[in-house]
Amino acid sequence: MMPDRGRADPASRRGPAPPGAGWPGDLADASTPVAAAPAAARVLAASAVDCGALDARISVCRACPRLVSWREEVAVLRRASFADQPYWGRPVPSFGPADARILVVGLAPAAHGGNRTGRIFTGDRSGDWLFASLHRVGLAALATSVAAGDGQWLRATRIAAAVRCAPPVNRPTTRERDTCRPWLVRELALVRPSLRVVVVLGGFAWTALWPALGEAGYAGPPRRVPFGHDVQVKLPGGMTVIGCYHPSQQNTFTGRLTEVMLDTVFGSAASLAEVG
Repeated sequence: MMPDRGRADPASRRGPAPPGAGWPGDLADASTPVAAAPAAARVLAASAVDCGALDARISVCRACPRLVSWREEVAVLRRASFADQPYWGRPVPSFGPADARILVVGLAPAAHGGNRTGRIFTGDRSGDWLFASLHRVGLAALATSVAAGDGQWLRATRIAAAVRCAPPVNRPTTRERDTCRPWLVRELALVRPSLRVVVVLGGFAWTALWPALGEAGYAGPPRRVPFGHDVQVKLPGGMTVIGCYHPSQQNTFTGRLTEVMLDTVFGSAASLAEVG
């Protein structure tokens, strides 16, 4: 039996959406196994037969108590501007085709973005920048991503995260990062036949990616490469990893990351992946 994912709350304030509650793209149902501890996450990730099964299992994971408590609290209390909206309040799975040639790896869902909408980088300003850039270079159907089911789709591109739950103050712990790693490891293994480029958004995701690549069977570079914007690392076998500043407000408001800089990274990714 599936454990209760909600929290007792007044009828006027619904809690996190249970699997199969009508959210567009929700692949989980009452039969989806739940990882209630780190060891279970490793087993369930490794045994996922395809990206659909993986996404379903990610979306009901409960392996990190602090993150479970926070994401569900946010889904109940809500931000005033979204008070009339139901919140997803669960881990946010990846978005994009299973045969992607480009994988984008971010840090974690935003408390009132992906944790609200149920889709990664959707409904927040970081997502506004990301999807606008993907659209400009021909990798996204729409320039905006406001809600699951809004018609957005990605061309040969899949978006994932190092940590799948919204963390307090956008800062997951290293333990939470490591607990979540098996989901990324399995995803990297499943998309390997088609994958040509990984774009990594920010230093946290950069640090999380390298051990995940190794566990997924990819050969790494001969020495550690520090994170930097537009740093490109060619791996044995031909795949390329590209670093990119995260499209956070801290970076976009200050000009550290511009539209041109973001478009240059994704343009390079599309060219290297031969998505024309």
